[in-house]
Amino acid sequence: MSADQTTPTLDLTADVVAITAQIVDIESVSGNERALADAIEQQLRAAGHLEVIRTGDAVMARTEGGKDRRVVLAGHIDTVPVAGNLPSRIEGDRIYGCGTSDMKSGDALMLKLAATLTDSPYELTYIFYDNEEVEATKNGLGRIAREYRHWLYGDLAILLEPTNGLLEAGCQGTMRAVVTTRGTRAHSARAWLGDNAIHAAAPILQRLADYQPERVDIDGIEYREGLNAVRIEGGIAGNIIPDECTVTVNFRFAPHRSVADAEAFLQEFFTGFEVEITDSAPAAVPALSDPVLATFAGHVGGEVSAKYGWTDVSRFAAFKIPAINYGPGDPNLAHKQEESAQTDLITEGERVLRDYLTTPY
Repeated sequence: MSADQTTPTLDLTADVVAITAQIVDIESVSGNERALADAIEQQLRAAGHLEVIRTGDAVMARTEGGKDRRVVLAGHIDTVPVAGNLPSRIEGDRIYGCGTSDMKSGDALMLKLAATLTDSPYELTYIFYDNEEVEATKNGLGRIAREYRHWLYGDLAILLEPTNGLLEAGCQGTMRAVVTTRGTRAHSARAWLGDNAIHAAAPILQRLADYQPERVDIDGIEYREGLNAVRIEGGIAGNIIPDECTVTVNFRFAPHRSVADAEAFLQEFFTGFEVEITDSAPAAVPALSDPVLATFAGHVGGEVSAKYGWTDVSRFAAFKIPAINYGPGDPNLAHKQEESAQTDLITEGERVLRDYLTTPY
């Protein structure tokens, strides 16, 4: 931060709804999280009872009291681009603004607990990380997994992604691929001299239109897969037969598949076409049979459902750490201009987590 800038100040003595508003009002679109990371780091260091380290624009803090069990709480601090929805505002029982749901209301719970919870029977780790809303190669938790792997270790990891105050187990894997058709360029007035690559993409789109998603039951949780075209590109000029067309597809796969399995599925599905995998992240199994996770699920109560979407529980699952999604935001409002979170779920989320983290096991 330059000399003419000051770190924004957070007041963690305020209630969690007010803290949510404070961090929402510090704009932190992916790649621009520094100001918010500075503010979080400042407050965690000031708490006095935490070991704190910073890596890039990720901030990690933990207690070290020699207790037998550790719970890790994690959340990303970046948002999608602002859509005219800052600063935050409270109307009725909702707080509106970019990131309120995904996932600064969850970050607010973590901050409040980190600053005030000093009597837990658990060792506690808090991870605030950057660049979750962009490609996996930039993900701050991925960087932590590579460079500070031991900071992820615990008996349970709670990812405060938006779940409407319910429990969502595991997550779908995600894979993007580019399917390419090739032809022969020609003048459109003499089309018979060419071979139209865009026309050749018709069978790709038909296969996708005919696709029936698989439903998979794992530990009593149903996951539904999805395979969709998300971009199509082709064409050179208004009077040229195109010689190349690409269709980008996104495959959301259930936890019964590995990344290798997902790639094999796509290669078979698009047999006869050129397929390039451009991005992928593994799914995570529910892990509901783990006793520590089961105790947390029992404490929260209610039905446990599948996480539709990819979250960083996958990174914990890769290290055999039981992990689950639990946060106050509304996943159906994530990334929308009218993004908001219900204030009573933010307050209730703090109560539930504080009760769990102060109850002897």
